[in-house]
Amino acid sequence: MSAKMKVQKGDLVQVLAGKDRGKRGRVVDARPSERRVIVENLNLAKRHTKPRPMRDTSRMGGASIIPGGIIEKPMLIDVSNVMIVCPTCNEATRVGITIVEGKGGSSRRRVCKRDGCGEVLDR
Repeated sequence: MSAKMKVQKGDLVQVLAGKDRGKRGRVVDARPSERRVIVENLNLAKRHTKPRPMRDTSRMGGASIIPGGIIEKPMLIDVSNVMIVCPTCNEATRVGITIVEGKGGSSRRRVCKRDGCGEVLDR
């Protein structure tokens, strides 16, 4: 399986399946080797953690401690269960690739595949 994904870090995506179906959020982390993404504040799971000291504490103060307890953290979502939201038409869309010729050679751009839109998704 290819390690390329059409979803990148920072993209606004809409969840297609699961308990958060229909919700939108930004991609915090993309993992192409696993074909999974982490979406901000979606697919939250509770994790019980112990208090532990922070690694990078300042030399002036005492040791800082990360508090323990029940923490909600976003979990991985399969990339097939999210769809990019086009910034122009504000709709969930499939992603197409077009090749743009420039003075430095050709480059690939992600575009919206909605009928009548075709807007470039790359920032």
